[in-house]
Amino acid sequence: MTVNLREAQDHLPQLIDQLGEGQEVEITDNGRTVARLVGATRQVLQPRVPGLMKGMIHMSDDFDAPLDDFQEYMQ
Repeated sequence: MTVNLREAQDHLPQLIDQLGEGQEVEITDNGRTVARLVGATRQVLQPRVPGLMKGMIHMSDDFDAPLDDFQEYMQ
């Protein structure tokens, strides 16, 4: 679809509403293409699956042990 600049300015909300995924509207000024309005494609997000990071994270055995630097604050 091609529309001139004046029509695009006057009817931009309607042009956007009519635009489907991947469809284009060329906006022209004096017969020259000055812009393209392209309908965005929707991204389908995959659901998160528990356990995908299994084996990739390691926590040391003494992770929650008190730090030597803070002994005086722990008493």
